[in-house]
Amino acid sequence: MRDLFEDIFSTGPLDPTEAARRAMRPQLRRRFYEHAGIEGEGGEFRIVLDGRPVKTPGRRTLAAPTAVLAQAIAAEWGAQRDSIDPANMPLTRLANTIIDGVADAASAVTAEVERYLGCDLVCYRAGGPAGLVTRQSKAWDPVIAWARETLGARFLLAEGIVFVRQPAEALAAASAAIPRDPWRLGALNAITTLTGSALIALALAGGALSVDEAWTAAHVDEDWNMDFWGRDELALERRAFRLAEMRAAATVLQSV
Repeated sequence: MRDLFEDIFSTGPLDPTEAARRAMRPQLRRRFYEHAGIEGEGGEFRIVLDGRPVKTPGRRTLAAPTAVLAQAIAAEWGAQRDSIDPANMPLTRLANTIIDGVADAASAVTAEVERYLGCDLVCYRAGGPAGLVTRQSKAWDPVIAWARETLGARFLLAEGIVFVRQPAEALAAASAAIPRDPWRLGALNAITTLTGSALIALALAGGALSVDEAWTAAHVDEDWNMDFWGRDELALERRAFRLAEMRAAATVLQSV
């Protein structure tokens, strides 16, 4: 069963021989279990398939710190039909990442979020056209205000793409709000990379933005371009995939 989970959720083969071997396999694995549920208590709730614990690609137990989150992960497994499709399991993929990666590399993950703070999306504004300027202000000014009023972080705004160095005090104040718990940290990092903004991620984690508001704020420029040039169906499909990942990360923030 361990090899099966590695096949389904592994991020990639380690060598050309393994790459060739995996390329010959069917893309999706057939569902091999009847029931997905949870077991455990006291801060570790394991996901089980027909009573057998699930393993991550890193061979660790797939478990969540709360029953609510574990149930949500198990529900993804229960929702699979004839085949197991990782593309439809964003919460499981995120849990694997947190368990196998974030838990042992919290400092590196925190540093990645901090790098986004140094050049955050919401600090770089368009000089025109007026409609885009207005949209950016409407979506991003509340985030800047929240950081100032709630975190005590006063970020500088710039026009265009010329880099502006943020005050050390602002970066330190915002960094202090980055969670240390690996589950919340992993979820925050996922939202940061999906939106391009650590400040949007922190505002969402702090309850200042809903998921939909955060998602809209992250796509102001993209939506403006689509309104002007037309909709790209392939881009919209990729965006829907990323939105599912965003909602999974928000579920983690709300459940731990």
